[in-house]
Amino acid sequence: MRNLITDVPGVYFGQADNHAIASGVSVVLFEHPAIASISVMGGAPGTRDTALLEPEMTVERIDAIALSGGSAFGLDAAGGVMAGLAQKGRGFQVGTIRVPIVPQAIIFDLLNGGDKSFANGQTTSYHPYFDMGLRATQRAGKDMQLGSHGAGMGATLADLKGGLGSASARLPNGFTIGAVVVVNAVGQVTMGQSRYFWAAPYEQDKEFGGHGLPASVTPAMLVPLIKGHVPAEQLVGQNTTIAAIVTDAPLTKAQCKRLAHAAQDGLGRAIRPAHSPMDGDTVFAASTAKAGETPLDPAGLADLCNAAADVLARATARGVYLARALPFGDALTDYRSRFGP
Repeated sequence: MRNLITDVPGVYFGQADNHAIASGVSVVLFEHPAIASISVMGGAPGTRDTALLEPEMTVERIDAIALSGGSAFGLDAAGGVMAGLAQKGRGFQVGTIRVPIVPQAIIFDLLNGGDKSFANGQTTSYHPYFDMGLRATQRAGKDMQLGSHGAGMGATLADLKGGLGSASARLPNGFTIGAVVVVNAVGQVTMGQSRYFWAAPYEQDKEFGGHGLPASVTPAMLVPLIKGHVPAEQLVGQNTTIAAIVTDAPLTKAQCKRLAHAAQDGLGRAIRPAHSPMDGDTVFAASTAKAGETPLDPAGLADLCNAAADVLARATARGVYLARALPFGDALTDYRSRFGP
């Protein structure tokens, strides 16, 4: 166990980023097609090919999940992932053609510095997300870089640099569950402007500093920090925390839907505020179990749902803890520069 989503058997991870534009792409790649569903609880999501993840839809299994910066421009990343999977002969069989199934979610990172000429009409060249999606797929493996990498490169919070986090756990029944998250919330993951993480009760092995909880929670810590300190209507579409939860426990598509809903609690445990009208909080959930295995009973699913929320809360704090500030004059500081290790 390396405390990564790739601890789940059959899961690989790849990413690519572009320092010039301060953005990137991350890909969760499945060795074999995985049963999956989705939960969207933020008011301003950006997604691609997610309607098919509803339990009543025909296609049950997916080949990969794409997470990207770039707002709607970044939705081209899934095309690059599809191209990489097509090179491997992957995809849903339709006659003589295979169509890779790659749902995607994006964050808004277009105001974080870097060359965003592709987004403001100053250039006629295409934007680079397709290529980053392809490269991320080609690089997929078991190792992961957390913090300011991949889709987390341009992520920000109210007053700290955001980033990409991951965590995993093994349940008493032997199943493994893992999370990856791109933390780009309108709010904050710390208690006010202190060093204490809201997710502190769930921390394991000092994975995000081991600072624990404060002696008391003051009223000032409960005042929400909002990105930019501007009217809410100016923040719509500028945020979003996107995540994927994956397990090797056998689940139906409907159970994956329930798992995704429950995992959203992890964002509520780690971010204040979460699921706001200005965020697009989206969580994918997938099972890598082989076809024919008996799905979990309700009690087993309940245990898995609780673990999903805990793991996602840990991954969220870890992504911020490991992030580094971007090299721009007005870039937000990162957690360890402000509070130390």
